[in-house]
Amino acid sequence: MIKNVMIVGVGGQGTLLTSRIIGKAALSVGYDVKISEVHGMAQRGGSVVTFVRYGEKVAEPVVEEGVADVIIAFERLEALRYSHFLKKGGVIVVNDCRIDPMTVVTGAKEYPENVIEELKKTYSVYAIDGERIAKELGNSKVLNSVVLGYATKHLGLGVETVLETLKNTVPPKTVELNVKAFTAGNEN
Repeated sequence: MIKNVMIVGVGGQGTLLTSRIIGKAALSVGYDVKISEVHGMAQRGGSVVTFVRYGEKVAEPVVEEGVADVIIAFERLEALRYSHFLKKGGVIVVNDCRIDPMTVVTGAKEYPENVIEELKKTYSVYAIDGERIAKELGNSKVLNSVVLGYATKHLGLGVETVLETLKNTVPPKTVELNVKAFTAGNEN
């Protein structure tokens, strides 16, 4: 069986780091792993998408529409934008946060109302206020570790495996804070 995980967000939210942590965690338990990153306009606050696939033997890195087991979204509009990738019975873990895309900032479009409520009409959605938790810990940059801690419940890799991988992946001076963030997310 292959696990298909899609991680989506806005540039600067830690999407790429999160995909690397999940991929390394899957490797550490003996899975074959493929990762694909689509950066887009990441440095300008644009959409960032990564795919992590792991299992006994994985042929290609890209998750096709309708087959993702888990979508981890660091922003609710990104969850909506990519929700069609989720398979029946899959889950969306979404950070309940709004970041206006350029089309909204310029007034060309409006940000949709009730995004999470709309998603819940069709999908199994788990929302977490990762930004609030990260700020309470003193640094909003650990948002991705909060959300990853929560999402680990759906990855099938084990909390300790993902946590140890996180410790070995983030910069040494940030380990303690990232562990607190991950733990807070996992306990939420």
